[in-house]
Amino acid sequence: MERTRIARVDDVKLVRRGDQVEGTLHLTPHHLIFCHTPPPTVDEPNGHSSHRNKPRELWITYPIIQTCTLRLAHPASRHPSSIRLRCRDFSFVCFCFSDEKKARDVYDSIKAWTCKLGRVDKLYAFSYQPQAPEKDINGWALYDASKEWKRQGISEKDSDKGWRISKLNTDYGFSPTYPALLAVPSAISDNTLNYAGRYRSRVRLPVLTYLHPVNNCSITRSSQPLVGVRGNRSIQDEKLLLAIFSTSHANQPPPSSRPRSRQSPRSSSSGSPTQDAPPNLPDPETLEDQMISRTASEENPKVYGAQQHNLIVDARPTVNALAMQAVGLGSENMDNYRFATKAYLGIDNIHVMRDSLNKVIDTLKESDVTPMPPNREALAKSGWLKHITGILDGASLIARQVALQHSHVLIHCSDGWDRTSQLSALSQLCLDPYYRTLEGFIVLVEKDWLSFGHMFNHRSGFLSSEKWFSIENERVGGSDSHHQRAGLSNSGSGAGHALENAFLSAKGFFNKDNSSRESFVDSDGELQPYEQSPSSNSFRKSTSSAGKSGKEVAAPDKTTPTTKVKETSPVFHQFLDATYQLLYQNPSRFEFNERFLRRLLYHLYSCQYGTFLYNNERERMEAGVQQKTRSVWDYFLGRREQFLNPQYEERVDDNVRGRERLVLPKGEEVRWWSEVFGREDREMNGVPTTNAISSDRSADRKSVEEVKSIPVSVLTGVETAEQAVGAVPPVKGTIGGGSGNGKGSIGSQLAGGMKGLGLGGGRDGSARGKDPSRLEREMEVEMQ
Repeated sequence: MERTRIARVDDVKLVRRGDQVEGTLHLTPHHLIFCHTPPPTVDEPNGHSSHRNKPRELWITYPIIQTCTLRLAHPASRHPSSIRLRCRDFSFVCFCFSDEKKARDVYDSIKAWTCKLGRVDKLYAFSYQPQAPEKDINGWALYDASKEWKRQGISEKDSDKGWRISKLNTDYGFSPTYPALLAVPSAISDNTLNYAGRYRSRVRLPVLTYLHPVNNCSITRSSQPLVGVRGNRSIQDEKLLLAIFSTSHANQPPPSSRPRSRQSPRSSSSGSPTQDAPPNLPDPETLEDQMISRTASEENPKVYGAQQHNLIVDARPTVNALAMQAVGLGSENMDNYRFATKAYLGIDNIHVMRDSLNKVIDTLKESDVTPMPPNREALAKSGWLKHITGILDGASLIARQVALQHSHVLIHCSDGWDRTSQLSALSQLCLDPYYRTLEGFIVLVEKDWLSFGHMFNHRSGFLSSEKWFSIENERVGGSDSHHQRAGLSNSGSGAGHALENAFLSAKGFFNKDNSSRESFVDSDGELQPYEQSPSSNSFRKSTSSAGKSGKEVAAPDKTTPTTKVKETSPVFHQFLDATYQLLYQNPSRFEFNERFLRRLLYHLYSCQYGTFLYNNERERMEAGVQQKTRSVWDYFLGRREQFLNPQYEERVDDNVRGRERLVLPKGEEVRWWSEVFGREDREMNGVPTTNAISSDRSADRKSVEEVKSIPVSVLTGVETAEQAVGAVPPVKGTIGGGSGNGKGSIGSQLAGGMKGLGLGGGRDGSARGKDPSRLEREMEVEMQ
């Protein structure tokens, strides 16, 4: 209780959506609890008969607080002192106090319990004691890697499908951020893996995450290669990828180093009676498939496999991938991977996604004091739906390549734990009905997000940051004897802070064009040394966790890690939002309902359970998470009936329309997930109509702050050893260029296809019809 300056405050007013109630605010080590009793309900018109309502409570966990603002009473205003909270579950509350001193004490207590913990094992999850109905449930036992690989047909004793389970990383010494068990081609030895891992960032080499049960084609994932400006290569990495792309046709000769044969854009439906039935694809999807197919062709074909053109998917905008090459990283040189085609997706990095969500929040931030709906034009300008559509488009491209084109796909971005996790999990959600069940979705999250590693501590900001706490109406030259006597130089209050706030505000004004890009734009945080979580035995304490600027006078204690604001991003939120889109568009294909996704997002930030704490499998093992905390799946399995979809149809039949194994998203039907933002559907999506999103896109086009034309495809470029089409790095001496080997006929066809897709640039418009000087300026932005 040493952090609590005040444990209880009476006569506090809670303001939400313009409504006010009066009650008592309690401060505990893990929660804010507001208690109030609604006024008696009158039963009869004469008003004589009434009954008392039961007291109600509002519980707010400290980690779920995104921003906290203390607004002091101004001498010229009648408004009382207040504390406004914006929470990560998009709830907005305002507490009003009649006593300014109590308001300050509450603010300082909230800040101490939120920012001063310093260690993940001080969070609520490590002291939470469950009650019925989840007390007797063990959610930790739900996911077992060996069991999931066996479900996919891979086991330690059986290598008939061309894959084996490697134990090279059982002690996490080979790749600290990867799972203990790695599924790799049977033809590749652990010695080869050892050398191949040195060529990939964070030693996150290509390994299996999904094997299609019908055609034995795979989805593998990795990080970016260490190409650098000198064009480094790794024979072992090339051998590993060649083996991965050869696993589906063990009885046929492996693909040679020559370009593969000309293929039709669609797999023949007569090849196998059990293959996935292709749904009606809209034109952009057809053009994407055709472009990838034609780029991987040659004039005199020699077929290896049926309609197969294996794909390396680089999820980044092409200019970002090229910029990474300047610091020793980059993207594959296709001269060394002639057996594959590479596709660039224009999915933006964590900084762009964070800024986009902040723009959405700006339209909702007055929700505590006003019942007014958000500005839909401002919502459209945020670009949030555009980003969700792009992620879904990328997942659809991968799913089509595996299910319809019978091809293998390798996915990577920078470090392979943000965009890669999104695309990998969503494409499997499209491909496999098992992952659309409640248990299967849990296994998917455990496998592709928790086991393969995602920077939950960094992206979700569990330890908060003092930058998210601020004081308004602080009086310059005033005095605060209480805080001065207490020596709270780090509390964020006091007259000296107001003067510094003024200087910092001026600094922020003159630097506002930097747009939080002080670090390398596409790094996703990877250019800084990777730091383990505080409870890890090998934890290296950060000396710059608070950043270089903020509203506080003194920097936090260097031994007390906090969140690096520029490393936070709604990556997992976007995955859940994209899952919601699939659920909304296919209501009978998912066993779970919308509320399941919404509550999962809430518990990501509540820190009530240990599931999402730490960044990878090794850190959780070292922290003893399974022994010291409860699994978030206990909550859902203990209340299973609340999260089941009554429209769910379990039967899968590829011969019956609407019950196929494959589910593909419809980009034109992407909509606002209004429930997660705490709004009614009509407030964010307007009058229900099949063209609800079109109005948002119309507003998007009218905005001068957005790109003038919205791409209809996330695909920005395709590259092979022979040619590069669209916005691709100038490995062949051309950007956006047609054919690099003089094959004008194919190049012109592909250029036409690119034009039909509106391609040639990233979703941010990069490299779309730009002159070299414009691209050079963008490269400078990337390198800031």
